[in-house]
Amino acid sequence: MRQQWCYNEFMRALTSYNSRLLLSLILFSAVSVANAAAKPGGRLIVIRVANFGWNLAANLKIDGQTVANIVQGRRYDHRIPSGRHVLTISAVPNIELSQPTSITIKRAARRNLHLTALWDSDRVYLRPTTLSPAEMAKFGL
Repeated sequence: MRQQWCYNEFMRALTSYNSRLLLSLILFSAVSVANAAAKPGGRLIVIRVANFGWNLAANLKIDGQTVANIVQGRRYDHRIPSGRHVLTISAVPNIELSQPTSITIKRAARRNLHLTALWDSDRVYLRPTTLSPAEMAKFGL
């Protein structure tokens, strides 16, 4: 009889533990979804042109923080929050001691922004992408 009572208590405790674990997972998922929905923003996509240089990377900063060194064949593609941001681009390594260039953008919620990092003479700069929809699809944009 004692053994049956221990077994019943064990099963009750196990069921209670599983219920709490399931409830915790559901709550965690709900909070995660709410946090994702609370941060509206769009994607910022920066493509590096092919003639940028095989031994150079495009250093991208958003609001003064380096977010990527975009090397040949790569791109920067991440969500950024809505609002005003300063994007700064420079070449690394900066052998010619050229100055970085900056642009200010205003991000609208759920809108994507496509920019191209270009090299011209001794200067690196960003400009809106002039790729056609077919060319953008080719890059997976």
